[in-house]
Amino acid sequence: MKFAYKARDKDGNIQSGVVLAADQNKAEALLAQNNLAIVALNVQEASIFEKFNPFGKSVKSKDLVLFSRQLATLISAGVPIIQALRILREQIGSKYLLQIIGDLIASVENGDSLSNALTKHEEVFGNVYVSMVMSGEVSGSLDKSLGYLADQLEKNYQLQSKVKSAMTYPVFVLGALVVIGLLMFKFVLPNLTSVLEEQGGSLPAISLALIAFTKFFNKFWWVVLLLMAAGILGLRFFITTPAGRHNWDTLKIHAPIIGDIFQKIYLARFSSNLATLAMGGIPIIKALQIVAEIINNVVYRDIILDAVVQIKGGKSISESLSGHPEFPSIVTQMVKVGEQTAQIDAIMAKLGKFYEAEVDTKVATLTTLLEPIIMIILGVAVGGLVAGILLPIYNMASTAG
Repeated sequence: MKFAYKARDKDGNIQSGVVLAADQNKAEALLAQNNLAIVALNVQEASIFEKFNPFGKSVKSKDLVLFSRQLATLISAGVPIIQALRILREQIGSKYLLQIIGDLIASVENGDSLSNALTKHEEVFGNVYVSMVMSGEVSGSLDKSLGYLADQLEKNYQLQSKVKSAMTYPVFVLGALVVIGLLMFKFVLPNLTSVLEEQGGSLPAISLALIAFTKFFNKFWWVVLLLMAAGILGLRFFITTPAGRHNWDTLKIHAPIIGDIFQKIYLARFSSNLATLAMGGIPIIKALQIVAEIINNVVYRDIILDAVVQIKGGKSISESLSGHPEFPSIVTQMVKVGEQTAQIDAIMAKLGKFYEAEVDTKVATLTTLLEPIIMIILGVAVGGLVAGILLPIYNMASTAG
C-alpha cells in the first residue's frame, strides 16, 4: 500500500512524500526508523488513469532478466532480501516493476517469504519463477535459483527476439502490399477498367473479374474494410475458444515451412524449462505440470499432462512421451538416458541447447527463403494486373493502330 505522509525531521523541518508498506503500522515504523515524526499519514489511492490504464501494466522480459540477475548477485553477496529489494528499487526503470518491488518489500516486511510475495504477482513472474524461488528458499540456495531463472529468462528473450526479427520483414512487406493493392483498386484501376469498358469487345475472364471487383470496391470500399476487420477480430476471438486454440496451435506446428520452427521452439522451451526446474530441486511431476502450462501450446500441454497421469501410474517419463510425433525419438531417448543416469537436469539442459541452435539455423534459413517467396507473390500480383488490365489495353491499342 502507498501512504502519503508529512513528517518533521530531527531538525524540525517538514518533509512530505510517499512510503510503501503492508499497513499503516508498518508505514509508521518505517518513518520512525528514518527519524521522522509523523504529522499526517494517509493512504494514497491510485488515480483513475492508473487503475484503468491498459498500457504500462506489463514488465518487459529484459527488465525481468535484469531484476533476477541483480537480485541473485546481491543475495549471493550476503545482502538481506529486504535491503536487496530496496537497492534494486533505486536502479529499475520500469514504473510497473517499481510498483511491484514496492509491494514485495511491503509483503516481506510483513513477514511473508519472497516466494509468497511473488505469488501476488504471478501474472508477471509465472509458475516457474515462483516455484524456483520457493525451492531456493527451502534449500538455502536462493541465489543459485535466481541465477538459473535469469539464464532461462534470457534464453527465452533471445529466442523470441530472433523469431520476431525474422517475421518483421515479411509481415511489413505483405502489409504494405495489401495497402498498396487497396489504394490501386480505389484510385488507379477504376480509370483503367473504364478504358476497357469503353472499347467493348470480348475480354478474358481475369479482366472481367478485375473490372467487377474494382466497381464493387470503388462503391463499397468500406464494406471490404469492415469485412477484413471483422475477419481479423473473428479469428482472434475464435483462437480464444478451446476448440479454436487447439486448431490454431495444431496449425502452427504442422504448417509448411514455419511448422518445423514452431516444433523446435516448443521442444527447446520444454527441455530448457524442465532442466531449470529439475536443477532447482522441483519434483519431476510438479515440474512437468508447470512446463505444460508455460509451453504455450495446448497440443504439447495435453501430451505432457497425459504423461503426468501415466507417470503417476508407474511409467517412466520417456515411456509416457513416446508414441507422440510431436516428441521426436531423440527427445524420448535423451530423456531415457537422463532417467537411467539420474541426470535428467543435465541431459535436458543439453537438449535445450541443441534445439535452441536448431531454431537459430531454421530462422536464418527462413529469412533467406522469405525474400524469394515474397518476390514470387509480388510477381503473381503484378502478372495478374498485367494480364487482366494492361495487356488487353495494349492489344486494343495495337488493333486500332
